[in-house]
Amino acid sequence: MAIDQTMSGGAGTEMTVLRMVIGGESVDAADGQTFEVVNPATGASIATAPQGGKVDVDKAVAAAQAAFEAPKGWSSWAAGKRGRTLAKLAALVKDHTEELAQLESRNTGKPITSARGEIVGVSLVFDYYAGAANKVFGQTIPVSKPGLDLTLREPIGVVGLIVPWNFPLLMASWKLGPALAAGNTCILKPASYSPMTALRLGELALEAGFPPGVVNVVTGPGGSAGAAIAAHPGIGKVAFTGETTTGQEIMRLASNNVKKISLELGGKSPNVVYADADLERFAAESPYSVFDNCGQDCCARSRILVERSAHDQVVELFAAATRKVVVGDPADDKTEVGTLVSSKQRDRVRDYIEIGLGEGANLVVGGEAPDDPALAGGAYLLPTVFDGVNNDMRIAKEEIFGPVVSIIPFDSEAEAIRLANATPYGLSGSVWSRDIGKALRTAKGIQAGVLSVNSNSSVHTEAPFGGYKMSGIGRELGMSAIELYTETKNIFIDLR
Repeated sequence: MAIDQTMSGGAGTEMTVLRMVIGGESVDAADGQTFEVVNPATGASIATAPQGGKVDVDKAVAAAQAAFEAPKGWSSWAAGKRGRTLAKLAALVKDHTEELAQLESRNTGKPITSARGEIVGVSLVFDYYAGAANKVFGQTIPVSKPGLDLTLREPIGVVGLIVPWNFPLLMASWKLGPALAAGNTCILKPASYSPMTALRLGELALEAGFPPGVVNVVTGPGGSAGAAIAAHPGIGKVAFTGETTTGQEIMRLASNNVKKISLELGGKSPNVVYADADLERFAAESPYSVFDNCGQDCCARSRILVERSAHDQVVELFAAATRKVVVGDPADDKTEVGTLVSSKQRDRVRDYIEIGLGEGANLVVGGEAPDDPALAGGAYLLPTVFDGVNNDMRIAKEEIFGPVVSIIPFDSEAEAIRLANATPYGLSGSVWSRDIGKALRTAKGIQAGVLSVNSNSSVHTEAPFGGYKMSGIGRELGMSAIELYTETKNIFIDLR
């Protein structure tokens, strides 16, 4: 088993011992090194995980390559059979929703209700790609020479999938689903903060009937295990979700063997609010567009751009709604916002709050930890609202990745678009207006990959997700994702 309850922790608590999944076996790191996994809601260590490195990645690549190339290996399976195996995995994930949600909540500090919703989302993603597996089509193409020209969509081979700590299992499913449906074999590397659900998923994949070596899970730091995946000549593609500077390093490492890449990186997304919008609805729904998951979301609408005539009303309504957001113990079903992923991340966000104050922004709500003594040991921070912000301040330009939002006024439609685009990022955003023409003009003008009108919904399993500019390369979800895990082969048949 990759997860054993066998190690005694401090104060009589029980520590979980984690092991990697390589070639269908539960294994320790080759050099025996481990690292501790912490519950950010308490600050207590809850598990030890293998600190994998290059040797472990080499073993995983060899196992994945063998599973791909075997005479009856994964790539030779009929697409429908691959789909049925994915459907079994979807069902197993659904059956283990509570177990996986508890692991995710303890590992990341997210509210248990949010964790349950994410695990259901994982099951739905695998279900979608189960149905998509036999719908990857080629083309027949009229050409000038006499004959038949056709294309095939074929799997790349071994792919490396590096996922972040903010939505650990959900992001894993976004990559594993299309990669497996297309016939690839996979090496999944979860973030060091959050390895628990990925390792459990590796076990469930074997239970679902995936042959050994098709789904391998390697844990360890990005600087060793992640870098080894990005640079490995036996891996044909690497898909990464995380912060932009790490994505840039992956591009450099992958360039050595011209490895295919897809990257989903940072964001500084705008929430554009016109004076004619339903302001009460905006204020009721939009706090969760930036404070959900304690603001640790690349899609977080962390800049509210509001038409000046509605500015004061929006500040008042949004601040009132923010004060009602329930911050508390992630294990409590009533909690809406739990902790940041670590005390280090909370310190980073606090630094940005101080930067905002130093830049002259007006702190309207939050900016400090809750005063509940029961929460003192965790990485908690109250949702924070700044007003009096201009788009040149660091809190408006840089990705904070915490529960902090800046409110910025504008005077015209053209200025709203200009401010929205005045960022190196282009991932997500929203536009609020009762004038659908104006809303669509604004949405078309914003340089971002995922936009919504009168909604904060960014993600739909069936639709492509990804960013412009420094927010990434490629798309996830929908049928677009499968295409990025295939090679196009052109075949011409001379019929003379």
